[in-house]
Amino acid sequence: MQGTVKILGIAGSLRRDSYNRAALAEAQKMAPEGMRIEIFSDLGAVPPYNQDAEKDTPKAVAALKEKVRASDGVLFVTPEYNYSVPGVLKNAIDWASRPYGDSAWEGKPVAVMGASVGMIGTARAQYHLRQMFVFLNMHALNRPEVMIANAAEKFDAQGNLTDEKTRDKIRDLLAALTTWTIRMKESQKVVIA
Repeated sequence: MQGTVKILGIAGSLRRDSYNRAALAEAQKMAPEGMRIEIFSDLGAVPPYNQDAEKDTPKAVAALKEKVRASDGVLFVTPEYNYSVPGVLKNAIDWASRPYGDSAWEGKPVAVMGASVGMIGTARAQYHLRQMFVFLNMHALNRPEVMIANAAEKFDAQGNLTDEKTRDKIRDLLAALTTWTIRMKESQKVVIA
């Protein structure tokens, strides 16, 4: 694969001052050479999933699916609500996988990270996302893991990530995601003899 790896970044929070949205913005700035991260910022426009609406796909859903399909890979940045994935993120994942047989997620390389004010740093939400990746046939990057615990101590009032160890972990994740995406794309090429 030649050129720039195009990653779609999706933060699983609608909160304006979300640490996860801030972490995704920082990742976008830190993207290594050969990677470009586009942030999907319209998650709040995606309506609640309703199978009856699949025949007339809502515009926000069509936009999400188009962005996913145009990307080489995906980076989810998720908070953790009630030991799991936030409803708004699960809703978007469900919509982009429907109708059955028309999943935009199919075969996409994917990485996940998350920030939390707690000590576990979104570990349970990330685990639940990884379970979803199995059914969605997404190729999850296993390591490095980025679980930003005690996020209030690692971001300033403007949402800038100030913790250098966390910045290093994100850089490592992005470098690994670049390599992983290239490897997955190369393995999906069909050779005709």
